[in-house]
Amino acid sequence: MSKQTAIVLAAGQGTRMKSALAKVLHPVCGRPMLDHVLEAALTAGCDDAVVVVGHQREAVTAHLKASFGDRVRVAVQDEQRGTGHAVQCALTALDADCRVVLVLCGDTPLVRADDLRAVLAARKEEDAPLAMLTCRVPDPTGYGRILRDEGQVVAIREHRDASADERRLDEINPGMYAVRLDFARVALAALEPNNQQGELYLTDIVTAASRISAVRDVPAPHQTLVGVNDRAQLAAAEDAMHHRIADDWRRRGVTVRTGARIDARVTIEVDAVIESLVVLRGATHVSRGAHVDVGCVLDDVVVGPGAKLLPYSVCTRSSIGEDARVGPFSHLRQDSDVGPEAHVGNFVETKKTVLHRGAKANHLAYLGDGEIGEGANVGAGTIFCNYDGFQKHKTTIGARAFIGSDSQLVAPVTIGEGAYVATGTTVTKDVPPDALALGRTPQENKEGYAAKLRGRLAARSRRSSDRG
Repeated sequence: MSKQTAIVLAAGQGTRMKSALAKVLHPVCGRPMLDHVLEAALTAGCDDAVVVVGHQREAVTAHLKASFGDRVRVAVQDEQRGTGHAVQCALTALDADCRVVLVLCGDTPLVRADDLRAVLAARKEEDAPLAMLTCRVPDPTGYGRILRDEGQVVAIREHRDASADERRLDEINPGMYAVRLDFARVALAALEPNNQQGELYLTDIVTAASRISAVRDVPAPHQTLVGVNDRAQLAAAEDAMHHRIADDWRRRGVTVRTGARIDARVTIEVDAVIESLVVLRGATHVSRGAHVDVGCVLDDVVVGPGAKLLPYSVCTRSSIGEDARVGPFSHLRQDSDVGPEAHVGNFVETKKTVLHRGAKANHLAYLGDGEIGEGANVGAGTIFCNYDGFQKHKTTIGARAFIGSDSQLVAPVTIGEGAYVATGTTVTKDVPPDALALGRTPQENKEGYAAKLRGRLAARSRRSSDRG
């Protein structure tokens, strides 16, 4: 069975990004822009892909291996001699059963699978040697222009090689082609550097294809085909991608308010509500009927059905159970597990801690390296003293235990089921089930002493003023 393989050009230096990071690895909505191009190609029907690498090839290759495995291979372009040369470098990496190549640029993250599917279909319709995407743009400066004769595409003229009349054309070449491989091998071998750049232009194979049969051209919206060359264009592409992602979830039955930013790998179920200024990152999943309120930031978080995240909560690599409540102003650090119907409230920070069903910590607490049993209550100002300067230790609180406000639990320590820790207690040893732990200094009241104290303090203040 013959294969379709994507060839993605990603060898350029990207100097206008002014970055130590390879241009194609700059993220757009949480994924490198190169990944968006590859996903579109694979979704459109390509069986595999070859990425042409050059600048920072080690970093790009390592990323591709981690993200796509054996489905994506690399070919090296040691010397930058133009786009035609880049595709020549890719030919040696193609499988023997490859019949069609889809040539793309690695810096076009907004390209849609539907447009790539259309150009592949257009080439296949009459077994044409080449089909290509085209578009019209308000400002064609810098782009190659489409040249036509009686309506048929006959050539592409790069901007710097174009005449004044040709530069006035607004139909441009976005650099995306479906090409029959047997034709590509012959046409690429015949390329000559007959241009101001002295490079091998891939666009010259369009002229070669037009001499054999009509070039199949497929128009597409220019907004989806634009390349990214600097940080301003990167920001514009990410804004467009975020808008696309939000609208996609809206059409699937999710309420997404204006201003929310949802990354590409996030998943959301129907009837969830994502309020304005929310940021959802990584592999975050928001379940049916959950409500993520204004300003929350979630990174690799699983939110259960019906859970509520109140404003400005920050959560990382954690899970929030069904009908649980988090926030406002809560901080769930990595490996926090807030169980069903549990509450984590105002200015509570958790790390590597499990709250079982119905457990509550509603105010001003630090809960690190702990396990809090079902229905237990942790009072305001409680601290899990989990770090001794060398190691972390665990605090365990049994079901239905009550931890009074301003308590310090010095780990490792266990509070038994149903136990009660009195307000202001420092717990340094285990508390048995149903026991009361009380660790306060006894209070002493001195009748009438306040007036004497005020007099003594006032006199001290006057003496200090006289000396000054």
